[in-house]
Amino acid sequence: MKVQEIREIIKLVDQSNISEFVYENEGTKIKLKKTETGTAIQQAASPNVVQNNAAVEVKPAAAPAVPQAIEPGKPAAAVTERENLHKITSPMVGTFYQSPAPDSPAYVKAGSKVTKDSIVCIVEAMKLFNEIEAEVSGEIVEVLVKEGQLVEYGQPLFLVKPE
Repeated sequence: MKVQEIREIIKLVDQSNISEFVYENEGTKIKLKKTETGTAIQQAASPNVVQNNAAVEVKPAAAPAVPQAIEPGKPAAAVTERENLHKITSPMVGTFYQSPAPDSPAYVKAGSKVTKDSIVCIVEAMKLFNEIEAEVSGEIVEVLVKEGQLVEYGQPLFLVKPE
């Protein structure tokens, strides 16, 4: 594995919510763990793999933003209403797409009505495009992710006001 490839993996792990990543290929194993100070790298290679002596730069991970219970300027009723919304979450790690093709309109947007079996987006994982259903009937209140964004397993994608 080349140093540039390792750097790209480190960058992707730092930008994601993943706390640990393991990669194994032909006797080479790379294990990345996020810590409070940055990403730690542990690489073990088989004897027949040539090691590159280039240094790998590790940047500290940014501290995640902690949401406030009540946002300033918003009434407590609005916060309570937001808590009653259903979250449509990603069933897998992948890339989020709002439409079936780049030139097609989005499946849903804020204000769209959905049923339990309505397709709301696509999550691409390993070149497979998986259609994600709403799981609940109601109205889309907010789209929480952007087109082309990497999403994690269990990450909220949409907020829905159930009927």
